[in-house]
Amino acid sequence: MAFRCLAVKSSNTQQERSKDARLSNLQEKDEPPTLEDLKVWGESFEKLMKTTAGRKLFREFLRSEYSEENMLFWLACEELKTENNPELVEEKARLIYEDYISILSPKEVSLDSRVREVINRNMVEPTPHTFDEAQLQIFTLMHRDSYPRFLNSQIYKRLLQQYQST
Repeated sequence: MAFRCLAVKSSNTQQERSKDARLSNLQEKDEPPTLEDLKVWGESFEKLMKTTAGRKLFREFLRSEYSEENMLFWLACEELKTENNPELVEEKARLIYEDYISILSPKEVSLDSRVREVINRNMVEPTPHTFDEAQLQIFTLMHRDSYPRFLNSQIYKRLLQQYQST
């Protein structure tokens, strides 16, 4: 019985990677940042997160820290907010829950128990805003925890130095 669950999970993992790649291709087109972009990102996490190139660079950094799931969750929530079809909202909300909220997920994001309870209540009738509190908590976590390390990372410093020397 446990073997079957493991086999199913393995299959899901391949599907998750495929879905992550599609999400990456849809939302993270290669648009090289300018020196001005890099400077603005060094001053404002919000401005970093508003640009595709900024999110892509920050996501690369998060991947190096094994915390890419935070960005993937944030992006999935942003995509959910654009959905108007109730059936698709329900399906996408369920996938987000399975991928990032479930304690069984290898990509589980770190949320406090209060926010988890809110999500569980919201999942009874999912809306495009089912994960708003969780998304804010993850955004805040990335801002306070990961962003300062990103600004001191070789990924950011090397790119900034590369642009400043040209």
